Amino acid sequence: MKVPEAAFAFRRHERAKSGHDSSTEEKVGLIEMKKYAIITAAAFLYAAGVSLFTDPNNMAPGGVTGISIILSRFLPVGTGTFIMLLNIPILIFAVWKFGIGLTVSSIYATALISVFTNLLAPLGAATDDILLAALAGGSLTAVSVGVIFRVGATTGGMDIVVKALRLKFPHLRTGKIFFIADALVVTLSGILFRDVNAALYAAISAITTSFVMDIVLYGRDEAKLLYIISSKADKIAARLMEQLAVGVTYINGQGAYSGDNKKVILCVVKKQVSPRAEEIVKQEDPESFTIITSATEVFGEGYKSYFSERV
Repeated sequence: MKVPEAAFAFRRHERAKSGHDSSTEEKVGLIEMKKYAIITAAAFLYAAGVSLFTDPNNMAPGGVTGISIILSRFLPVGTGTFIMLLNIPILIFAVWKFGIGLTVSSIYATALISVFTNLLAPLGAATDDILLAALAGGSLTAVSVGVIFRVGATTGGMDIVVKALRLKFPHLRTGKIFFIADALVVTLSGILFRDVNAALYAAISAITTSFVMDIVLYGRDEAKLLYIISSKADKIAARLMEQLAVGVTYINGQGAYSGDNKKVILCVVKKQVSPRAEEIVKQEDPESFTIITSATEVFGEGYKSYFSERV
């Protein structure tokens, strides 16, 4: 009897294990579905920014899309088609550099952008105000690229080049790298189109893209770093922890002139909470010496994970 009982126990274990694996696979599947749904929506926003704002107003704001807009003026091929064609060698590079995992989602995003761009092109310009078109086109493009970056994919083109550069130069911000690349294309468009105004508006669109993209990618991570030197450090620290629910660290310091030992409060707070922290310091010790600076990236509890991918 013991052998069958052991067999049944083993089978129950296998069924339980199989059910656990099935549940895990379902969760992974849902995560992937959500990821591709986000990419689809973001790709549509990107295409809308190009087809409804920048392209019909003769603006080539930069990157592969900007080059595609320029080429479409000289060859009878749609901008969306050029976006796909120019991305083929870049995507091949991506397979070699990042592996097939990243590239599958990037191919999907690039293909959708190409299709959506061609589909929306017949609608023409959404506005004849070139300044509004530059701001709207740049903003839509930036939000799209930022969102797609956050889910671990790219929109092809310069996104892949920028991602490769970020691996080698992690101190460079994504938006700034895009701006440098975009400036080259904008300059080229001004020369080829012989239209300085269009080039300047394209530059405005590129600047908008750089600015908005950094907000999308890094905005929520921005915080304020406070150094507080006060004789009432214990009271200030207690109120910061109790009222703002933030962590506080003491640094042992010594006055160079007086030679007195001092407690220096080190505290990181969310940007929107910073005024309340300043008010607490002012109430407890108006004579305190406080240094407040920006912290653009913070890792740890309440902020970014050490294990999250840098974008």
